[in-house]
Amino acid sequence: MEYKKIVEKIKPEMEKAVDHFSNELKKIRADRATPSLVEDIVVDCFNQRLPLKQLAAISCPEQRQILVQPWDKSYTKDIIAALQKSESSLSPVVEGSSIRIVLPPLTEEYRKDLLKLLSEKKEDARVALKRVREEAWREIQEKTNSGEITEDEKFKAKEDLQKVIDSYNKKVDDLTEKRENEIKN
Repeated sequence: MEYKKIVEKIKPEMEKAVDHFSNELKKIRADRATPSLVEDIVVDCFNQRLPLKQLAAISCPEQRQILVQPWDKSYTKDIIAALQKSESSLSPVVEGSSIRIVLPPLTEEYRKDLLKLLSEKKEDARVALKRVREEAWREIQEKTNSGEITEDEKFKAKEDLQKVIDSYNKKVDDLTEKRENEIKN
């Protein structure tokens, strides 16, 4: 059946949206430091814009510390500038050839801000999923109008499409709930 191909075709797109959302969640700080909090921060270096992970080794020697070790000392100034400009409002400190970032304990106010950011990222993911669904629905309607899909198949396609979107929305909800618990505790 023609409509099943359309429904199957959207699954990789929806998977990409969920993966992107998952990667965005890694950038939202919980109580534990992780390299993912800073590795994708863009650094202006040598007239190029490069992610930090391409310019330095990033590790977490302690629960609330991130250690950035640039592969070349000439990157240090640019890395510091990028870290200070990042939306995470980090306070990097240069220690010899390394940059240490100590994350303060999460205050109640900061937790609320993180939860708000999490909610925004969740909404972005849902919008991305909805956009993919609407494109598939539009294609199904066009094929119905051209006679390639019957009216009965159109309504079956709508049901199948809704099942797919529901399963991907559930994945987004599960990821969100897990991250919320990490932020709250």
